[in-house]
Amino acid sequence: MSSSPLTDLPPPSPLPPDETDAPVRVPLKLEDWLTVLVMGALALITFANVVARYFTSQSFAWTEEFSVFLMIVLALVGSSAAVARDRHIRIEYFSDNGSMARRRALSRLGAALVALLFMLVGVLSIRLVWDDYRFGETSPGIGVPQWWYSIWLPVLSIGIALRAVGLFLRRGRSA
Repeated sequence: MSSSPLTDLPPPSPLPPDETDAPVRVPLKLEDWLTVLVMGALALITFANVVARYFTSQSFAWTEEFSVFLMIVLALVGSSAAVARDRHIRIEYFSDNGSMARRRALSRLGAALVALLFMLVGVLSIRLVWDDYRFGETSPGIGVPQWWYSIWLPVLSIGIALRAVGLFLRRGRSA
């Protein structure tokens, strides 16, 4: 049996337990419960739409619009949880190899860049919300004010940025 170059690599050494289990000020259960609630709402909405289509050959008009909104919220809430747990996307070859000081530095750099990106998204999307409110934009499906949906982009983006700042600070304390 021959081995491939990928299986010959040693497994990446994880960060010490004190870093992976570092306490956070805002409990991670917040994102966990929001994920559960959003997934439950998506399942109920989709199930109701399937039942309605089966029995009436018509669908609820609002389900697609609301489902898209909930999927975006779900992605942002999941991103927040991933950032807080230091599980956001990275190239493991670089982030998990080398000295502990190098791995911590890369973790802090990643957290700083995530914070910068989502703070920028949050600040810029405030203008989007303001324009939706100021011009009275309504949603295409059910005609509710569009800002009811768009307000969550800056709120959740700034939340992700704050989680990244918290990760940056936790990685600095453990150095």
